[in-house]
Amino acid sequence: MNDDNQTPIIIYQAAGQEIEVRLDVEQDTVWLTQRQMAELFGKDVRTVNEHLLNVYSECELERDSTIRKFRIVRREGAREVTRNIEHYNLDAIISVGYRVKSPQGIRFRQWSTRVLREHLTQGWTLSRQRFEENARELEAAMALVRKTAGSPTLDATSGRGLIDIVTRYAQTFLLLQRYDEGLLTEPRAQEGGQLPTVAEARTALASLKSELIAKGEATELFARERGDGLEALLGNLDQTIFGEPAYPSVEAKASHLLYFVIKNHPFADGNKRSAAYLFVDFLYRNDRLLNTRGEMVMNDVGLAALTLLIAESEPANKETMIRLIMNMLATPE
Repeated sequence: MNDDNQTPIIIYQAAGQEIEVRLDVEQDTVWLTQRQMAELFGKDVRTVNEHLLNVYSECELERDSTIRKFRIVRREGAREVTRNIEHYNLDAIISVGYRVKSPQGIRFRQWSTRVLREHLTQGWTLSRQRFEENARELEAAMALVRKTAGSPTLDATSGRGLIDIVTRYAQTFLLLQRYDEGLLTEPRAQEGGQLPTVAEARTALASLKSELIAKGEATELFARERGDGLEALLGNLDQTIFGEPAYPSVEAKASHLLYFVIKNHPFADGNKRSAAYLFVDFLYRNDRLLNTRGEMVMNDVGLAALTLLIAESEPANKETMIRLIMNMLATPE
């Protein structure tokens, strides 16, 4: 049950009608009572109720997911009474609207879609602008700290060490916050990137396999190809669309290489380790293992954690995972 104060009320006006509509931006919908739907479609409440019963009995919609009770105050005779009234979301409203084939229903759907889009877009834009302003301020502060760290007047080893920790981890925290807020975007990237040939990839993996077997950490199944999975994967990464590379940057190629090897399982065993090795091999081939300050772009612990994160991620989160890897590889401005 929801209180009125938690759900904003907007007014729908058309052709002499004026109906209070509850807007729910979080669920991307609006809510109306049966009485309001009757007013909207120019029908009586019994007709609306009959259509709703049919909608649910025919399993067109699930009742529980399309109905919510809101506490409203209304006048009954000389009294003001507070009651919990069932409201129906936009899916239910549209279903009834199609069944009554009402021109008023078409106008309402157009209006509600526009209102939802405006609220969602404005909310996203304001949130994004506020976050990016804070991010720019933090990045500017970190640039100043890095400049201070390079000053010859800063002699104390402990002072330099502290500044190094602050600058390194502040960037990490900023990246994690962007991830949590759903605000990760593709960073500035380096165009190009040379992928290994299938033969080169096989040679690199064969070398890794020999080392692991010698240590007792792998069997003959490690990196054994299943069909033409590896060849197809590398071919897809090197493809063009209308004459332009499908993955035009070093960051894009590296991110997709790591993701696809983990998720597509081109090997009988050791897909995560093979993916991490091919990822590092690709960065080495393209002179990107180190950042502009001569530091490893990703240490072994970070790579292991990232590999496991990708392996456990849902396919629907693919683009987020790709942007996360690209941001971790991005060279600082």
